[in-house]
Amino acid sequence: MMRCVECKGKGLCGLPRCPIMSRFHAQASALQKPSSSYQGSSPSVFIGSFGYPDVHGGPLLINDSDNPPDWLRRNLGMDEIVGIRARTLRGSSTLSSVADGLQEIALSTVPLDVDVAFERPVSFSLSFDGTVAPVGMTGSVKTMDVIGNARVDRVVDKITSDTDLAATDACVALSDSSVDVYQISKLMTAGLLGRKRKFVPTRWAITAVDDTLSINLKKEIARFPSVEEILVFSGEIYGNRITCILVPGDWKFEMIEVWGKHTLWGGEEDVIVQDREGMTKKGYSPITGAYYSARLGVCEYLMSIRRSARVIVVRHVSSEYWAPLGTWVIREATRKAMQGPSLACPTLDAAVARAVAVTGSGAWVAHSTLIPELRTQRTLFSF
Repeated sequence: MMRCVECKGKGLCGLPRCPIMSRFHAQASALQKPSSSYQGSSPSVFIGSFGYPDVHGGPLLINDSDNPPDWLRRNLGMDEIVGIRARTLRGSSTLSSVADGLQEIALSTVPLDVDVAFERPVSFSLSFDGTVAPVGMTGSVKTMDVIGNARVDRVVDKITSDTDLAATDACVALSDSSVDVYQISKLMTAGLLGRKRKFVPTRWAITAVDDTLSINLKKEIARFPSVEEILVFSGEIYGNRITCILVPGDWKFEMIEVWGKHTLWGGEEDVIVQDREGMTKKGYSPITGAYYSARLGVCEYLMSIRRSARVIVVRHVSSEYWAPLGTWVIREATRKAMQGPSLACPTLDAAVARAVAVTGSGAWVAHSTLIPELRTQRTLFSF
């Protein structure tokens, strides 16, 4: 099942349909409502990655929110979120024919009404890969008209109008101006950031923004004094429990992902994946987008308290998480953990014991390379 954890439904096994995700198909397909047109709200856009750079994309069409923090504020359960996403319609077209409309939708701080005609009735075609929130239906766009004008924040208008600003700097500037990560990802997807502008596949943009913002934050964090004690945080969303250990020292980060028995990507035994970094990160993480989402949540917290730390994040996934909702779940679960109360521990071993108790399993400890290093390595912070 290690292959399944790394793949998360992207089809690396070569099968025409992921056998694990067939359960989700069966539940969501009942909500299909064939139609040849759509009149209503478009809260966001979606760009696929197949055949890059010759990709297709279009508007996301749903008279509901496409904003995960809003779903959490409304206390929606997994079934309710899956229901919203199964009803969501993804328009698909060559980008040249819908580019202006997609950029208007991405720029607007409120959903725009659109009038879309499809080549044929829409079909159920679940889109998922573990990074992007799933989408239930797709339709080939014949024509698309955006009704009304976009409402654009002044800072968004200023930064997206600056074609001399690199995409990385634009992401940081938007974040520093309190534009949330979800809108930044949407702007990057729609090709509205950077010097050489082009549409970016949605799942690439989500991870790129998480990565860009956390890299910038950890550079700032490296200049701060260390936390003064060992702290353990924990939080859970939809069967995803995040446990975070902060240890005094300069920046190091390790994430361990544990898929319990009989979970979405698990099997008869626990499946465990690990990755870590220092001030630099080499290669794409085997934990995929979840690694960068969790790292961003931790960096935001350390930036808020202006401290550095050596960090161990453990994500434990239970059978309650029966459908992949996207890496936003990990980002928000990490934020929830870091915003909650912490437990101070006298020793690293006590912190690890606490994390084992919270996760309900100690199997992940043997997979850590940072824990044994911290047990043996002495630094200036030890004195």
